[in-house]
Amino acid sequence: QVQLVESGGGLVQPGGSLRLSCAASGFTFSVYAMTWYRQRPGKERELVASIPNTGGRPDYRDSVKGRFTISRDNAENRVYLQMNSLKPEDTAVYYCYVPIGRRGSWGQGTQVTVSS
Repeated sequence: QVQLVESGGGLVQPGGSLRLSCAASGFTFSVYAMTWYRQRPGKERELVASIPNTGGRPDYRDSVKGRFTISRDNAENRVYLQMNSLKPEDTAVYYCYVPIGRRGSWGQGTQVTVSS
């Protein structure tokens, strides 16, 4: 059974940093690309960053390029999202995603709030 558990969210001031973590289990982690999505208040869920299974170049939405970094540890079955220079518009619930199952598999999400 696929399980994704996000952690690391919280309240941070503009310009601050957070590191999100997603612990994966129930599948062969190293085989799959992993993706972070977010859902901002009143908005559709959107892709933030994606990383291939091994090697390859990660992909980012334009608004986070240069500020966010996605990485993965295939030995620990974890994917991370380092978020720097956070802005109020980054406030969202952040989700971990893997393309397994008819609609893919999602974690429960972790809230990130950027506010002074």
